[in-house]
Amino acid sequence: MAQALDEVCREMPDVVVWVPLSAQHLRRRGYDQAELLARRVAELKGLPVAGALVKRRNTRTQSHLHGAKARAKNVAGAYACRGEADVRGLRVLLVDDVFTTGATLSQCAQCLRQAGARSVVGLTLARAR
Repeated sequence: MAQALDEVCREMPDVVVWVPLSAQHLRRRGYDQAELLARRVAELKGLPVAGALVKRRNTRTQSHLHGAKARAKNVAGAYACRGEADVRGLRVLLVDDVFTTGATLSQCAQCLRQAGARSVVGLTLARAR
């Protein structure tokens, strides 16, 4: 992933942020895979990492939904920036585990841009078919 970052980013990001699990899923699983990926990429690239996003409500699993519209509707309003997260003027690298239609990344990127992020680039470990 760190090597892919070099290929996708024209400018090195200022901070790495992950797409968070809901509190319920985090309790059940015990870890957040996107956070682990984000922390590793940040470590390899010497970048700070921030838990800037929060998942405000549970959503259905995106891979269980059919079509981009259903997936976009599923995550609409599900994410928000944490009050203490200051991304104003920063180039954000947004990390998630799987890219399906991009609905989740788009929703999170929108939150980060509304909070003042200069730019947001998404990076995922895998792409679903």
